Amino acid sequence: MILDTIAAASRRRAETMKQDGRAGRIREAAEGFHTDGGKRFRERLAAPGLSFLCELKRASPSKGVIAEDFPYLDIARTYEEAGAAAVSCLTEPDHFLGSMDYLRETAAALSIPVLRKDFITDVCQIEEAALAGASAVLLIAAMLTDEELQRFLHRTEALGMAALTEVHDGEELRRALAAGAVIIGINHRNLKDFSMDLTLTERLRPAVPPGVLCVAESGLTDRAAVRRMKEAGADAVLIGEMLMRAQDRGALLRQMIQDNQDR
Repeated sequence: MILDTIAAASRRRAETMKQDGRAGRIREAAEGFHTDGGKRFRERLAAPGLSFLCELKRASPSKGVIAEDFPYLDIARTYEEAGAAAVSCLTEPDHFLGSMDYLRETAAALSIPVLRKDFITDVCQIEEAALAGASAVLLIAAMLTDEELQRFLHRTEALGMAALTEVHDGEELRRALAAGAVIIGINHRNLKDFSMDLTLTERLRPAVPPGVLCVAESGLTDRAAVRRMKEAGADAVLIGEMLMRAQDRGALLRQMIQDNQDR
């Protein structure tokens, strides 16, 4: 399964960081580190209307290279100027062609929060994200044990960041909530076989308790699908490929924000 392959590669990268000393240096630098980015990330996703978490996405395992031309800082600034609540920056290098450099430079260039989107398997990767300027990290319930989820959420909070905890079914949602997640991402894509189910947000949203934010993810390829997520009760949507392929990303984002304002 592709998720197992990506997770194994992430663990190898974390182990390399430990062996070459980077993890130790990161841990030392992160001692006493605290950002207010997590608070800002939560507040922006919780704003009235549907909030937009807009992605810098060069490639994916399911679609291959999405953006041959990838001026990521220009794209990120376009998102910010058009009204994005936050930016999601992929850092996974093998299957998504992401980079920590993208994250560092984007976080430094923007005033809105930036999420590190990766397949995190070790605390050192959370600390690395914090030092790179991330306000939030993605945690994927399907690839983490209950103990890891709880420990990673605790470390994220201690650093002042937020965690977007991603689930794909009711059991993963239960586990995420039990671990203390306060921002739930409902991923319509099954990362084990890439199948898509846009009904997931509609089916799982009622089980997300008050006070916990809900982000609808994946498969939102047109404005009607985005509107459907708002009607299902999502607080925010994560939009990647639709914006990356758009001829005028700013105009499309502004239109979607206008479509989904609370009236």
